[in-house]
Amino acid sequence: MMSEIPYLAVVALIAIGLYIVMFKRNLIKLAMGITLIETGANLFLITLAFRSGDRLSAPVFTSQIMGGSAPAYSLPTPHALTLTSIVIGVATTALLLAFFMKLYQKFRVSTVDEMRRLRG
Repeated sequence: MMSEIPYLAVVALIAIGLYIVMFKRNLIKLAMGITLIETGANLFLITLAFRSGDRLSAPVFTSQIMGGSAPAYSLPTPHALTLTSIVIGVATTALLLAFFMKLYQKFRVSTVDEMRRLRG
């Protein structure tokens, strides 16, 4: 049961993020929802990297510490992908917030509905 908690957190983060993106109209809340979805995906990648045995193992090569004849390890690839995803997520969030700030400064737009009115 305790090993399923990170997966439940992933589902909760992604579900809350999707709810915010689909049903909230404020642009800042929209950026927050996208960030929550990114965070849920990152947590999922990190959760997949750990293996359970006697205890959770770190994502490094641990030669025969777990008591078996084969070396016990966890692949560092999900951690590298998560680090890359965090960097991309920060850049995306900064770009979104800068775009929303410029929209507000120039057109006084703070919701999606007001932004749609600018088209016509």
